[in-house]
Amino acid sequence: MIDHTGFSVTNLEDSKLFYTRVLARLGHIVRLEIPNKAVGFGPAKPDDGSDPGGAFWITQGTPATPRTHLAFSAKNKKEVNAFHSTALQAGGKDNGAPRYRPQYHHGYYAAFILDPDGYNIEAVYHETR
Repeated sequence: MIDHTGFSVTNLEDSKLFYTRVLARLGHIVRLEIPNKAVGFGPAKPDDGSDPGGAFWITQGTPATPRTHLAFSAKNKKEVNAFHSTALQAGGKDNGAPRYRPQYHHGYYAAFILDPDGYNIEAVYHETR
């Protein structure tokens, strides 16, 4: 449904380093960079028809108020755990350790982090029965 999305960050270079480390744990890389303006992240091996610039963008600017929540898909629980651990090591703040969240639905396994600007980012794996 959504081709790409993103948000503005206070320090593009710091956020680029943060997201490069964190999103690598989910199989994503920098797909396109517009120096001093924007960075697009997407799968290391993009699917046919996906945006070649990436599905998630950060741009230099004033962060949104209130801060946006964005969930990234994970292939398994191990990726969710790695996302959370790496994000903490990269300077993110814990906003919900990896665990099942049955209040959302059966098999919803996720972790939440506040990025350097306070955006609530999530890695989620939807376990099937």
